[in-house]
Amino acid sequence: MQLSVWTYEGPPHVGAMRIATAMKGLHYVLHAPQGDTYADLLFTMIERRNHRPPVTYTTFEARDLGKDTAQLFQDAAMDAIERFKPEAIIVGASCTAELIQDDPGGLIEAMDLPCPAIPLELPSYQRKENWGAAETFYQILRHLADKSVSPGPREGRKARANILGPTALGFRHRDDLIEVRKILEQLDVEVNLVAPLNARPSDIARIGNADFNIVLYPEIADEAARWLERTFNQPRIRSIPFGVSATRAFISEVAELVGADPTPALGDTSSRLPWWSRSVDSTYLTGKRVFIFGDATHAVAAARIARDELGFEVCGLGCYNREFARDVREAAKDHGIEPLITDDHLEVEDAIGKAAPEMVLGTQMERHIAKRLGIPCAVISSPVHVQDFPARHSPQMGFEGANVIFDTWVHPLVMGLEEHLLTMFREDFEFSDEAGPSHHAAHAPNTAHKAPVMEEEVIPEPEVTELDSPAWTQEASKELKKIPFFVRGKAKRNTEAFAAEFGRGEIDLDTLYDAKAHYAR
Repeated sequence: MQLSVWTYEGPPHVGAMRIATAMKGLHYVLHAPQGDTYADLLFTMIERRNHRPPVTYTTFEARDLGKDTAQLFQDAAMDAIERFKPEAIIVGASCTAELIQDDPGGLIEAMDLPCPAIPLELPSYQRKENWGAAETFYQILRHLADKSVSPGPREGRKARANILGPTALGFRHRDDLIEVRKILEQLDVEVNLVAPLNARPSDIARIGNADFNIVLYPEIADEAARWLERTFNQPRIRSIPFGVSATRAFISEVAELVGADPTPALGDTSSRLPWWSRSVDSTYLTGKRVFIFGDATHAVAAARIARDELGFEVCGLGCYNREFARDVREAAKDHGIEPLITDDHLEVEDAIGKAAPEMVLGTQMERHIAKRLGIPCAVISSPVHVQDFPARHSPQMGFEGANVIFDTWVHPLVMGLEEHLLTMFREDFEFSDEAGPSHHAAHAPNTAHKAPVMEEEVIPEPEVTELDSPAWTQEASKELKKIPFFVRGKAKRNTEAFAAEFGRGEIDLDTLYDAKAHYAR
């Protein structure tokens, strides 16, 4: 664990909170000091939930450390059960409470409770949020699934599936679930259970009643699915329906497993992404270089969609969750690039600066990084902020999800081109700031009482290269800004490399044009 301004994942007890908050009838008793209640805000403020997470904190203080903090935990557990009357509880300690070694799991076993209690061992100083969510979900299944339940013979009934992985605070999980349900309905497949989202502990008991499992988010449900395969002999669907081609692969895999006709689902023509990829307009963006970073599942899927469905070139690919680093390494090898496996946002920022992409696909942290570097960005993965939990239906999966991805990724580039054109013509009578908004009916410039025009101060762009790079003159810096934003970074880097190679102490207009001619050859 390290101190950081930003973090991609919280401690593992936040992952456990995501599971508890997603489910109904489950309560989390968390041994934690007073300050650890901050995690509530992740759900009520960022996800905009209308109720707080079902968590009871012991909230011990410094003065309590000289007393019996174990008794505080047991009292809090009994109070939570009496007040909320849950079907089951999970118990654990936050990263701070872990240091006092009260062992919530052992304490809860010694109590005579009226409901199942599931102890969680979440090592806060070795693991992080996604692992904590996966381990919590796995332990809930192990403790609550009725191993005597089986789907029985298929004759005379529909195939049944469990959909595993959607959680609270997940990136578009609610909307993805709607699209996956539509696909299964077209294939005449019945949904036995969705978990953990909206599932109750009593529902988990019948998880063995399904013929197979669909894992939408491996970071959350991969371990649980492997246990279900061993315990109930339930196969799992390997395809994850991100993008048009993967959605078709998902439909075909499910149809083959259950013996259904895939034609109705494959005939869905709601996606506009394939049409656009074949259009003349798409050629304006073909070959644009993108840098991708996020959780492994979304990052790998984004890289495939970027190259195979939108014609982009992937110049960077990485993830922050090391448990799934192998998937990213394999994908990076397929794209012919080096993978970036790190949870340090400063390393990511440095890699983006060196790659000089024309677009970034990442988390909310990459959005901040891209903004500082003047690069368009679209968010594809958690962690995200409130604007990435839209009230409207905005999935990432299925054919409608492909439409959302198409809009989300292409618009920053298209609007960037428009912004560049406005910058180029900012002195034009129609587009100048003095002309007023062009969408107003009468926006003719009022020149009757014009204030004196001050000479514009030219501010050089901030340096994004090494500290010993040649200095830019004001004239050259102003000329650099005329270059379209999506190639400006590359032009700047090439010019500085040219100046360093040929021993030019500063970069003036002549150096800028000489570098352009040099690389044009």
